[in-house]
Amino acid sequence: MSFLAGALGMGFGALITAVFGCRTDRLISIFLSFAGGVMISIVFLELVPKSIDLSNVVITTIGLIAGAIMVYVLNQLMDRFSKEKKESQFHETFTEFFHSGDIVARKSSMLRSGIIMLIAIGLHNIPEGLAMGAAGQHDAALGLALAIVIGLHSIPEGMAVSAPLIAGGLSRMKSVVMTFLVGATTIIGAIAGVIIGGISDTAVAISISIAGGAMLYVVMGEILPQSIVTSKDRLPTIFVLVGIIIGMLFIELVH
Repeated sequence: MSFLAGALGMGFGALITAVFGCRTDRLISIFLSFAGGVMISIVFLELVPKSIDLSNVVITTIGLIAGAIMVYVLNQLMDRFSKEKKESQFHETFTEFFHSGDIVARKSSMLRSGIIMLIAIGLHNIPEGLAMGAAGQHDAALGLALAIVIGLHSIPEGMAVSAPLIAGGLSRMKSVVMTFLVGATTIIGAIAGVIIGGISDTAVAISISIAGGAMLYVVMGEILPQSIVTSKDRLPTIFVLVGIIIGMLFIELVH
């Protein structure tokens, strides 16, 4: 499920860009904000309650904080590795945000830039895979719900990553395949989640709370602020709220 959610989600997003050839940061911000809203509802209505049931509020809180710190530190390292130096903490476009423009910036640094892009997207995918693996190990229905939501979230990511590849001269087919492979990194987190989740109920609680904290930081600390800066209006905020409502209805439907 983690492989399908990550790889097919991003691959489908890349296919949309390759076929229609039109992609705007405004459209991506709307998609990401909506998917982020759905993820927020999943975290607070599924992951957090499940973690509390399996452990307690203290462990869940520590896990949420640890997950947020983990993503923050990894992203700081990635910005330094890619030598991003900006006055603002936010990037001007989603191409810069996902580091996906680096791969086509200079032919002489193609390999290094490609590695940067792969690691950057992989970092965002691993916590999502961790959530699917740990939750699915304990509750198959919850794992499936997370896979669907994360697959939805992966589509605009695929659009954002593939656009600069195509614009930089890479063939549409190769761009779709490369984006598909980048999305497959969710399986790394899922494997870790399954292994950790098989130890005990407390281990499951810690895993899904860490994943929940990471997902919340990505949405509320990166995706939503970046979407507002990029689109230059409050439309992303509206779609986050829509996503939260749809997420609530989706959870009710699954149960």
